[in-house]
Amino acid sequence: MEPAAAENGWVNTIDSNNPEVIENARQIIENTLYCTLSTCSSEGFPWVSPVFFVPDHNWNLYWSSAVAAKHSQNIDHNNGRVAIAIFNSHVKEGTGKGLYFYGTASEVKPEQVASIMKLLFNRAGKQLHRTVEDYLLDSPRRIYQFRPTEAWISGDRLPIENQLVDIKIQLHLKDLIGAQ
Repeated sequence: MEPAAAENGWVNTIDSNNPEVIENARQIIENTLYCTLSTCSSEGFPWVSPVFFVPDHNWNLYWSSAVAAKHSQNIDHNNGRVAIAIFNSHVKEGTGKGLYFYGTASEVKPEQVASIMKLLFNRAGKQLHRTVEDYLLDSPRRIYQFRPTEAWISGDRLPIENQLVDIKIQLHLKDLIGAQ
């Protein structure tokens, strides 16, 4: 375990198991409705998309998107590799906290669609008049699942000479899952 420093990319691993840090991560994911999904085409062109999401108890994230959307195409053509950021963009500069994830995304299995629809609709706070079939076969939309493999949360800024440097605290997914 080591403190954040330039040599390690300003990543703190000392506080990875800190209950307060884990609670902050849980609050961010529970209280934020949109994440920023970052994908890359097979040619290496990046793309970011805001998507309404819902987490499950294992910190997997789910959203609905058009199959023809650029981010959906990138997921399909780039082995599902994505990065996600979750943050509140309405806070004063320098006070924001965010979650950062690497992982993989894919369409959910047909047998999962009904249960994930319920999660999404409950989080949206409204009943949408959609059926399971609206996300299967030749429908233009699908429900996607993101499975994180690595996670970080913003840490306190470090004063270095006359500047403040943003740091990240590496999180262990097993600790996040246990915090639910």
